[in-house]
Amino acid sequence: MPYVDRQNRICGFLDIEENENSGKFLRRYFILDTREDSLVWYMDNPQNLPSGSPPVGVIKLTYISKVSDATKLRPKAEFCFVMNAGMRKYFLQANDQQDLVEWVNVLNKATKITVPKQSDPLCQMDNANRQAESPGGKKQVSYRTEIVGGVPIITPTQKEETSECSEGGDSNYLKRSQSHLPYFSAKHPPDNAIIKAGYCVKQGAVMKNWKRRYFQLDENTIGYFKSELEKEPLRVIPLKEVHKVQECKQSDIMMRDNLFEIVTTSRTFYVQADSPEDMHSWIKAISGAIVAQRGPGRSAASVCYSEPQRK
Repeated sequence: MPYVDRQNRICGFLDIEENENSGKFLRRYFILDTREDSLVWYMDNPQNLPSGSPPVGVIKLTYISKVSDATKLRPKAEFCFVMNAGMRKYFLQANDQQDLVEWVNVLNKATKITVPKQSDPLCQMDNANRQAESPGGKKQVSYRTEIVGGVPIITPTQKEETSECSEGGDSNYLKRSQSHLPYFSAKHPPDNAIIKAGYCVKQGAVMKNWKRRYFQLDENTIGYFKSELEKEPLRVIPLKEVHKVQECKQSDIMMRDNLFEIVTTSRTFYVQADSPEDMHSWIKAISGAIVAQRGPGRSAASVCYSEPQRK
């Protein structure tokens, strides 16, 4: 799900068809930044990339004319939506239906033209200036043509200055969601059934660098792999060694969103999920597995998890 990061930008993972009509969707990390008037996407969360890594793509919000659900048309992928930008259509794939609806809503809200309130003195002065600029109160607007990614883009040379007069702040139209995603099973090995699996980013023990790893939680262990294609885990953490799992209180120091910690006898593992929902889902899943393994009586002091308050 899209979420608001520390800089009040809307972020999250989506799959995008970068090469038009290729039918090939690639996983990218998107940042909707209304202050910079842009939608940018990276290979991964910039927090996990080398400092100064350039984005894979960028679109000015003024270029985007419409964002809509594409599943009722000729969908290129499940949970697909289309973004009209200049003379090109960008097809993107969300994680699920709710993710699709939220991205369509926030993108349309960020790109729509807002009407200033007449009661605002600044807007009244601006309207008076606009009427004085041309006969009949119509403002003459000039246009320019640019080539963006091989696509000609026609845009006004003067930007509409309505941001100060629009209702509400950009940072308020998406609250931090605290809902849970359901558990899912990726594989079913003969030994222990997988309770939850998916990609997270973890901090290394020695170099303290952050790398994306594929995590698997079963009835007895938490293992992480270099990728979901690997059969042998890089490390296995027995649940019997886990003292507690909780949202990390040092996230402000580490400047990491959606960070939680797995505290064991020998080490504390710092793990970053892709969204607040995913973080709470991992905490709840691991906590539940420990309760199931040890029993309610013994696990109460060992597992630290509280249901997040819905805002």
